[in-house]
Amino acid sequence: MSSVPLTQHALLSDCGAAALVTAAGSVDWLCLPRFDSPPVLGRLLDDDAGHFLIAPADCIDDTGGTWSATWRYRLPGLVLETTWSGADGELVVVDAMALGHRERGHELGRSAPGVLLRQVRCTRGSVRVGVEFVPRPEFGLVHPRLVSSPGAVIAHGGATIVVLSTDMGLDLTGARASVARVLEEGQEWVFALAQFDAWGSEPTPWTSHQIRRRLKGTEASWKSWSELHQRYEGPLRELVHHSGVVLRGLTYARSGAVVAAPTTSLPEGVGSGRTWDYRFTWVRDASMTLQGLYVAACPDEAGQFFAFLARAAATQLDRGLDLQIMFGVGGERDLTEREIGHLSGWRGSGPVRAGNGAWSQRQLDVYGSLLDAAYTLREQLGTLDEETRGFLVAAVDAAASLWREDDQGIWEIRGEARPYLHSKLMCWVALDRGLAMIDQLRPGGRAQVWAAARDELRESILGKGWNDKAGAYTQYYGSDALDASTLLMPILGFLPPDDPRQLATIDAIEQTLRDERGLLYRYRGGDGFDGPEGTFLLCTFWLAHALAVTGQVERSRETLHRAAGFATELGLFSEQVDTATGELLGNFPQAFSHLGLINAAQALAEAERGGGPRLSRAE
Repeated sequence: MSSVPLTQHALLSDCGAAALVTAAGSVDWLCLPRFDSPPVLGRLLDDDAGHFLIAPADCIDDTGGTWSATWRYRLPGLVLETTWSGADGELVVVDAMALGHRERGHELGRSAPGVLLRQVRCTRGSVRVGVEFVPRPEFGLVHPRLVSSPGAVIAHGGATIVVLSTDMGLDLTGARASVARVLEEGQEWVFALAQFDAWGSEPTPWTSHQIRRRLKGTEASWKSWSELHQRYEGPLRELVHHSGVVLRGLTYARSGAVVAAPTTSLPEGVGSGRTWDYRFTWVRDASMTLQGLYVAACPDEAGQFFAFLARAAATQLDRGLDLQIMFGVGGERDLTEREIGHLSGWRGSGPVRAGNGAWSQRQLDVYGSLLDAAYTLREQLGTLDEETRGFLVAAVDAAASLWREDDQGIWEIRGEARPYLHSKLMCWVALDRGLAMIDQLRPGGRAQVWAAARDELRESILGKGWNDKAGAYTQYYGSDALDASTLLMPILGFLPPDDPRQLATIDAIEQTLRDERGLLYRYRGGDGFDGPEGTFLLCTFWLAHALAVTGQVERSRETLHRAAGFATELGLFSEQVDTATGELLGNFPQAFSHLGLINAAQALAEAERGGGPRLSRAE
């Protein structure tokens, strides 16, 4: 089983597919050609599920020698550079997912070829370098037959062909290719790994010249995107900018969809059974991610995302159905969940899952997430095309008609439906932002219906959401349990910033849901799982955000920096933190955590400048 800490992983992305590389030089996760494709390299979830390792041979076979390694992204972007230093030499490994030829600015990722690039260069002395290439398509089910070809090693097996382009000769043993050879100062090797249809035409390997040129072009592409987009100035500026890059890296450029994370089944608690596939686009997560990109990077792709959702949903809302809460990155609807029984899982924490059963849940908060993002990005959206306009109008109509009903809530609890306060709040947001966008949405005579529903819903939340025993707004109507999602009430402008009940709720959540490290649980228990889970970084960033908009600047600053301190050396966040050990948990890197940082930092920057809080948009 894999036991490498999540902090020891780097993300590579071409805005279509993703890889994770360990600090030890091993690509242990690679899904091609899309984020949600079965991995061709999957050692992240099982030792026998495939990897591609490049490192000093001494580090691989334990034959001696002392090496120190440092790594960094060649900012701005997701091109990784790892430097190995030893007594006799220095080795630099550069890794990237290739971007398209001359792909610049807003075109980033739209023509990416789906190829992993690796460059290995000796920059001092001499280094004996080890290489291991162990492809295992289809979650490790396929142990392919490897054959040597001019300029490549080709793996045949199952429905795909995996091609490793390189001029370096590798020794083939069964379904494994490896070599250990000395590189002298100034010498280098390059590799390109791609996957093809087994029944298509014979693939042509990339030449060394092509690999080197594409690697340089990929670095230039990331730089061009960042130069166009990153304008944030405020607390944690570099980390916020890098989070914007990460969010872009989690965007499927061909459709505009945004994945929650590029991995599946990394547990929310070791041995907890909380192992989910996050390689899809949640309407809620993606809508909030767009708002994070608005602050940290680029709002200009917003129209593509809303057009994607309108096409993916098609006539769902017109037929009176709930809006599906999540889709495949190409708009797929059936995301049926299954267990991959032959994989042990990270640290033995199975089950490993592909697909996500939450796709069929009812979650009424999606309407508010959509309209809040649309309102934030209204200038970028401009004049809406009829399909997108009709889709957004239907989403507001759905909030107006469905808000009284129960659902599974933001945390996708797999139990009975309940009147979750967060869902009611987000239906109110949908109505409020819809009214604020009347000129763009042109809903005809619906405005009066929306306004009446918004007012009725507000009174419902104020009357039924508050619990005297808890001294706070609680998880659902009639409950005295606290939930960190109620921190969004001040963030979304439901109440004025000095409202006593709102301030009491913030204090109660911090006191009740906070662990010894000062991080927040999303709630405590009651979700049908016996196994533990960690604290949620997103919830802690929400606390910092809520403190900022209610004028509690010093508390906000302390909370923000505390949560930001759990970024990895490369500026990546997971979903959760293990309460006992402080170790990162959950799928990695997590879009929600990065956007939470961005929005909290922006709110703190505005509070420090004396900017006003976010209020109801239609007032």
